[in-house]
Amino acid sequence: MQSPLFGLTEAQTQDRYALQNPQLLRVALEGHQDVLARKGTMVAYQGLIEFDGEYQTQGQQRARARTGEALDLMRCSGQGTVYLANLAQHVHVVDVDHEGLTVDSSYVLALDSTLHWESIAVDSQYGISGSGKYNLNISGQGKVALMTSGQPLMMQVTPDKYVNVDADAIVAWSTSLRVQMQAQTHSSGVWRRRGNTGEGWELSFLGQGYALVQPSELLPPQNAVIGGGAAAQFGMGQHGARGQNQGNIFNN
Repeated sequence: MQSPLFGLTEAQTQDRYALQNPQLLRVALEGHQDVLARKGTMVAYQGLIEFDGEYQTQGQQRARARTGEALDLMRCSGQGTVYLANLAQHVHVVDVDHEGLTVDSSYVLALDSTLHWESIAVDSQYGISGSGKYNLNISGQGKVALMTSGQPLMMQVTPDKYVNVDADAIVAWSTSLRVQMQAQTHSSGVWRRRGNTGEGWELSFLGQGYALVQPSELLPPQNAVIGGGAAAQFGMGQHGARGQNQGNIFNN
């Protein structure tokens, strides 16, 4: 049997986290450090690997109930190699250091078990689709694998060059950045979802750091039943588009 498929062999690398291809992550486990992965994202593994549901502390459970922001994880442990993917989304490995990373939980594929995360509030008085009032602040030393819909853009933020990003396209940013949420429409048009321009809520990043933007905006899933009320019909509130689509266009 012959085929170009036989050229798509395993990645030969000593790195703990390595991209097998742009949509497939390879993680090497050596028994002394576990990796936490999004539930259901294992597509293959080799060796003696165990998968267990990750315990959530009472604090994490309370934060999830209050904010709706959390990580549904499984613990991968043992010795061998595990391959992770989520509906062919693009995967990117980020080193988290003292600067920290703020991210929507929907975009996290995997992370080192040594990292710490907590829900934080984003400057907003409304719950809107996309990046809403709460996100996750990941801190410590370790690696995080993020997912994006398409190849993203990493934008540098400096004190003399702030960056504005559509709230539906932002994936993650440096925790050190100051964030302000605003509408690109005048006050009387705020409640008109994206007004007459196709643009609506945005996040302004100020300070020193980076913002990661994906080339896709969040949309309600096909055949979704959007909640009632004017706010919900314009994508706002707990019954709006975000309430019906906790994740991105590929997730439910």
